[in-house]
Amino acid sequence: MRAKKQETMTFKVDEALAEALKQVPNRSEFIRKAVLHALENGCPLCQGTGILSEEQQQHWARFLATHSLERCQKCNAVHLVCEAGEGKCLH
Repeated sequence: MRAKKQETMTFKVDEALAEALKQVPNRSEFIRKAVLHALENGCPLCQGTGILSEEQQQHWARFLATHSLERCQKCNAVHLVCEAGEGKCLH
């Protein structure tokens, strides 16, 4: 069975990031893990763009009619709270 061929990708960075990455022993592995982590933990609504479309904003506004954003007193994380009592912080 043949191993899957790996693809090489390149990207541009500013000087400060380049210098910081030079200190990382295995840059390729570090970057792979960082990218996978970012993809796995991106916002499910904006999908990591940081911007909601007009349609998403309308859905979000309807959602917020019965939900709120609150900051946990123990861990300081912002989380969603449902009016029905679901969504409480696990702390």
